Amino acid sequence: MNKRRTTWEWPVILVVGAFFIVPMLAMTRFAMQRVPMSLLGRDTLFSRWTIRGLMNTISDDKFQPAFLLSVRLGIVTVLVVLALLLPTVLWLHLRAVQWKMAAEVVSLLAYVVPPIALVVGVSGAYRDTVPWIVSTNFGLVPLYAILCLPFAYRTLDAGFAALDLHTLVNASRSLGASWQQTFRKVLIPNLRTAILTTSFLAFAVVMGEFAISSLLLKRTLPTYMVEAQGREPQGAMGVALLLLVLTTVLFMVLGRIQKKSPTSSSQEIRITP
Repeated sequence: MNKRRTTWEWPVILVVGAFFIVPMLAMTRFAMQRVPMSLLGRDTLFSRWTIRGLMNTISDDKFQPAFLLSVRLGIVTVLVVLALLLPTVLWLHLRAVQWKMAAEVVSLLAYVVPPIALVVGVSGAYRDTVPWIVSTNFGLVPLYAILCLPFAYRTLDAGFAALDLHTLVNASRSLGASWQQTFRKVLIPNLRTAILTTSFLAFAVVMGEFAISSLLLKRTLPTYMVEAQGREPQGAMGVALLLLVLTTVLFMVLGRIQKKSPTSSSQEIRITP
């Protein structure tokens, strides 16, 4: 059985690795080599490599405001998603298990409703009553939070399901801890990996979302990169490659943290006055 599994392991790993690595190599060549594809050969494979396009894009006056806006929107979206979902998923696991299926269906609405329909509906419904959703940059946060629901809900749900939740809560309450202390000092430390993963996924969604910000005429990083492709296509591709590499590295770091995180069998209750 182990021999059969080993026989299939490496071919699958190689195919999956090629699926991710080959496009990244193609992006790298396009972003950093100034040789047309028709002239690419053995003699020109390692010639005319440069990061000038990437540096031109990063040093552009419009890049930094767009990048910082996306970072701010990502941070606020992460805080909003965690503030909404952490108490909600806890309540579903403790008091409303029968509603979990309905919550899963609701969390999938971001896949069902196209972004253009979401923007048109929100603009028509709230333009007169809550105009800041359409007029300000941070009006994108509620829409981004909806886009993050499928990833965020399932990640936190898996984190809560991995805990012996009733035992932890009952023991903490029996020791005299309030609900706030139980949530902050008992549950949050045991959900560290799920919270980090949720935060990273939500932040990545915001950094890569183009349709909503474009329809609402907001200059975020994705909309800037689309504009920059007309002026400096290699630089825009270099920025996309850099973000992809950073995302991959962060995923690897999260994987290492997850492996080192304590399992449910080693959960501890520590209540400090």
